[in-house]
Amino acid sequence: MDVSLIVTYDPAHQQSCMESVKNVMGKAGAKPRFLKSRYSGIFLIDLPDAKNVVKKLAPIKRKNPELFGKTHRYIPVDRWVPSKVPDMQKAVRSVARGIGENEKWKMDLEKRHYDKLDYNELIEKLTDVVKRNKIDLKKPKKTIRVDIIGTGAGISLLEAKELFNV
Repeated sequence: MDVSLIVTYDPAHQQSCMESVKNVMGKAGAKPRFLKSRYSGIFLIDLPDAKNVVKKLAPIKRKNPELFGKTHRYIPVDRWVPSKVPDMQKAVRSVARGIGENEKWKMDLEKRHYDKLDYNELIEKLTDVVKRNKIDLKKPKKTIRVDIIGTGAGISLLEAKELFNV
């Protein structure tokens, strides 16, 4: 699966949310390809250059907030891997190479439909593979974002403008 963007939305409005995503993406000059998702409230999308598209969403929202409808978050994905700890650790290690030696970073973890490990165990196992010491939970330069959705996980290294909350 070529997941490059996760969009969360109000599951009671799936069809109108899909239209909202298409409209917003069109305004950002992009054409999303919706992939099969077994989970309501989550669109898995294949989209070239998702990070740059997401950066264009804030100005669109300022002009036309109603375009976003009942969508919530737009999260770019660098790597989509099975939600097994060794696979996720390998992907986290890979994206963490993008954190400079002196840059501050943090990890954000969200898990849905996944109960193999609790939140704290996961954070510990996934941050263990990051060989950067400057952790800053309030104002990091970069964020390693881990979105576990059932049997898959999206792993990303993001700067503040590359994650968009409606």
